[in-house]
Amino acid sequence: MAASFPDSAPIPFVTCPSSGSYPPASTSNRVPPVEPAAASPRVAVPVRVSLFGSLPATHLVASVIVPAKNEVATLGPTLAALAAQVDFAGRPWDPRCFEVLVLANNCSDQTAAVARAFAQAHPAFALHVHELTLPPGEAHIGRARRLLMDEACHRLEQAGNPHAFLVSTDADTCVSPTWLAAIQAELRAGNDAVGGRILTGTPEGSKCAARYQHLRDTTYRVLRARLESLVDPDPADPWPRHHQHFGASLALTPQAYRRVGGLPVVPYLEDEALYQCLRRHDLRVRHSPRVQAVTSDRRTGRVAVGLSWQLRQWDSMRQQQQEFLVESPQGLRLEWQARNQLRRHWQLPHQPSLPNQTLCELASTLGVSRTGLAQQLRAADTFGSLWHWVERSRQAAGHQLPHQSPIPLGQALAELRHLIRQHEQAGN
Repeated sequence: MAASFPDSAPIPFVTCPSSGSYPPASTSNRVPPVEPAAASPRVAVPVRVSLFGSLPATHLVASVIVPAKNEVATLGPTLAALAAQVDFAGRPWDPRCFEVLVLANNCSDQTAAVARAFAQAHPAFALHVHELTLPPGEAHIGRARRLLMDEACHRLEQAGNPHAFLVSTDADTCVSPTWLAAIQAELRAGNDAVGGRILTGTPEGSKCAARYQHLRDTTYRVLRARLESLVDPDPADPWPRHHQHFGASLALTPQAYRRVGGLPVVPYLEDEALYQCLRRHDLRVRHSPRVQAVTSDRRTGRVAVGLSWQLRQWDSMRQQQQEFLVESPQGLRLEWQARNQLRRHWQLPHQPSLPNQTLCELASTLGVSRTGLAQQLRAADTFGSLWHWVERSRQAAGHQLPHQSPIPLGQALAELRHLIRQHEQAGN
């Protein structure tokens, strides 16, 4: 079965703690579960010199991290886009209010030199560069991004601005001029984290097989997000919204980062793992259409599983005339309806016991035991942890429910449009 993924970083979903807002499109290529560290109360952060050899500015509001490995060809435009940030009125962002941390890890080119040259050419731009070589077992994007996010979080805590946020992007990505302003607006609205919309550059042949499949997959993801917003709406993430929460455009508050124990250190899918941990803790995650970036669509990537990997997979499947299979919209709707019913019951002040018939129906739809579901309803301290138990239990059982069987992508697109029309008409 083919995997079908979002258009920014079309990668499989990890089996990490999750509230289940975006169930996986396939069950292939999963990485082992990642358990976040236990939450702890905020304490005073001791002053220390960071990897970047300087203390943060007292006015620091945003710390942007950029992991870079052999990105000599793309890092310059990435930094130029960050240096050109403006507010919604077109006024330049105060350079004292944000910084950029570049970690050039395990490079065999002049990536670090490019970053340092940019810093020299733009002295008002707070750009800090560190170069290191990670050992073989640690030389992956999960470790590099974790080092950077830890540094950014600590520096923001040192600066002490209560409205600060850390932001991740990639060294082959150009963010929009109002990227930081849009992120700040979403966080000030009460959200804990923001996933930005990530587009890809024009490929070398607009009619290439991968481009065609990429667009179809994007359509499926957006329609799926719309259906989910109708079936199980999230007050923190209303429509219009999108489906992406990846390292090329992902922001969160220091408090949220500490709450989940930091970025899970996995060789790939680290951004998805972080998202799942945020959801497990019932933190508010906004998929904002206003936060935009453009990433490269190169075929040779820097991670084992990422956009370049997916583009190659799509090319290969097209050549072999393999059908693209995705999750059934009918099955997703049943699951989201059950999740909505489960959440509404869990949120009741005194949580009376569910009627046995209702409990049996929910357990059957979700593919879990009735007894286990009843126990978790009473024990779970967040809804995200309850839903995490549902997903893990279903995975451990190793069976697929009839309504979860994958279907051809073309059929799924037609079903999604039909179901969306049904729900929209019913709501009018």
